[in-house]
Amino acid sequence: MAFSMPPEALLEGVGDAGAAKPSGSEQSDLEKHVAFFDRNHDGIVYPWETFEGFRAIGAGYRLSMTGAFLIHFALSSKTRPGKYPSPFFPIEVKNIHLAKHGSDSGVYDSDGRFVSLKFEEIFRKFARTHGNALTSGELMAMLKANREPQDYKGWIGSWTEWMTLYTLCKDNNGLLRKEIVKGVYDGSLFERMERDRKPHRK
Repeated sequence: MAFSMPPEALLEGVGDAGAAKPSGSEQSDLEKHVAFFDRNHDGIVYPWETFEGFRAIGAGYRLSMTGAFLIHFALSSKTRPGKYPSPFFPIEVKNIHLAKHGSDSGVYDSDGRFVSLKFEEIFRKFARTHGNALTSGELMAMLKANREPQDYKGWIGSWTEWMTLYTLCKDNNGLLRKEIVKGVYDGSLFERMERDRKPHRK
């Protein structure tokens, strides 16, 4: 099911999270993306925080539970180099760039910085029906084009990330808009979605 708010409402405030950071902040764009799920702002994300973050942006219980489990199982050890595995599967925000997987879009570089040219390339190559939005078919074509040979974990990781985004943020016409996708990369869209859902909660 698509996110219930109209796209125009979702777009208001997108990008504000990055702009609101102190000038001395050294967080990369990827860290900002992940920091939304650091609910107590201690630099470490636990599975229950990821679950809470998913719920805050409108994901159902099953998606939130499954997403939290898969994300932490796959990424925890990669963000904690030299440390013993933890039964709580924490993710260290400052090391999230170490958990980048293959077969992705390349919009984040190896240090977790946003690469504008790679972002624009997504829509230049694959947005055939609408120049500033992706259909489900175009999204699948992009995922297929990004596959690296025998990188099965990367294939699954990319598919899971993009299909979750599409499920939550497509508009009423089944389109994933460019501005929405850009807001995901620095986490500003997540914060907007959470703020706009709060009045509807009891």
